Parts: sequence; C-alpha cells; structure tokens
Amino acid sequence: MRVLMVEGDLQIGRNLFRALKEAHYTVDWIRHGKTDNVNIVSTCYAAVLLDLGPSAVGGMNMLMALRAAGNPVPVLSLTARDDPDMRVRSLDVGADDCMLKSVDVPELLARLRAVLRRRAGCATSRIGDESLGLDLQKRTLYCNGVASALSAREFALMHCFLERPGAILSRRQLEDRIYGWGREVESNSLDVLIHSIRKKFGQSLIRNVRGLGWTTHCANESLAA
Repeated sequence: MRVLMVEGDLQIGRNLFRALKEAHYTVDWIRHGKTDNVNIVSTCYAAVLLDLGPSAVGGMNMLMALRAAGNPVPVLSLTARDDPDMRVRSLDVGADDCMLKSVDVPELLARLRAVLRRRAGCATSRIGDESLGLDLQKRTLYCNGVASALSAREFALMHCFLERPGAILSRRQLEDRIYGWGREVESNSLDVLIHSIRKKFGQSLIRNVRGLGWTTHCANESLAA
C-alpha cells in the first residue's frame, strides 16, 4: 500500500520511513508541504502523513489546498508541539486524525489503519463484507471461508479493490497505488501479482474487463481451483 509522507525533520523522517517500510507500506517522502505538491497527491496514495511543523513548510496550507481541490485522501497530520489549537485547526480544515510525533510507532500505525478503514466505510480492522474481506491489521484476505495471509504487494492490490468495491481499476491506477517513485516496474509485474492472488482464491476472484482493467468478484462457485 502506497503512502505519501511529508516530513521536514530528517531524523524523524528517517525513523518514520523505516517504521512504515517495516510495516510493508510503499513510502514516498517529500520534505515540504507546498501547495504545488497537491498535484502529486492523486488517486495513487492510500493515505498521507503530513507534518504540520515549521520544518515542513506549509503543511497546513497543503492540507487546505488538498481539501479545496476536493481530494478525499485520508490525512494523518503530525505535530512536534503539544499545541491543542494547531491540532484542532488541522482537524477542522480536513485532517482525519492528528497526533504528536512523540507517540509510539505502534500507535501511529494503528491510527493509520483506522483512517484507512474509515475511508472504506468500516468500523473495524476488516474491510469488505462476509464473502470478501481484508483484515488491515493481520494483512489477511478472506473469501467465502478461505483465508490467506498476503505479501505486501498482494495486500496493496486487494486494498485497492476493496476500498472501491465494484470499481474497474486500470493498470495505471493499480501500478500507481502499489509501486513508489523511482522503482522500475516490469511490464508483467501486475499480471504476476494478479496470478498469485488467483492461485490462492480462484481464477474469478479478480475479473478482467477487456480494455478497461480489473475488478473483484467472489462467489461460492468461484473458489474451485
């Protein structure tokens, strides 16, 4: 799953980057929250971690510009200062959550999962429904009684589908959400990933719509190997 981190402090940024990578997120890191950066926050990001401190330059302005542009991407804002007014303002202008940078990494990751599942309209760590669900904490996919833990990229792929149930997603949309900046993406990488999921859950779980992309389907009869 691909996230954007806007963090001006090098040491904090390195620590957060490492923690997110260890949690199997694909992370793009920029140091300045300029409004120009709003253009890069398109549908390719599952969430944004946004530094509101002075070292990030313009984090609050970037948040306001995102929402003014109608971008609904979940935003977890971060501040190094125990300043209730700043936290309240960030929430009022569009942040989904706000926390101090001094918080433990497990809490940060839990809050990130929380904003992701709220984006998908779910109250627990599992998004989807009874027939097809994805556990954001366990990184496990459930389909009609079959359960399997997923690799980081398998998880990112299925999160794309279950975040927008029924949507047909193009190759470009999926690749943008799975792979980060500066990574060479082989022409068949996505196809290999889809094949891996189908091998576990049946061919018709991920359905190709010719000329448009892929969507998901899970029915009892689809689980035959």
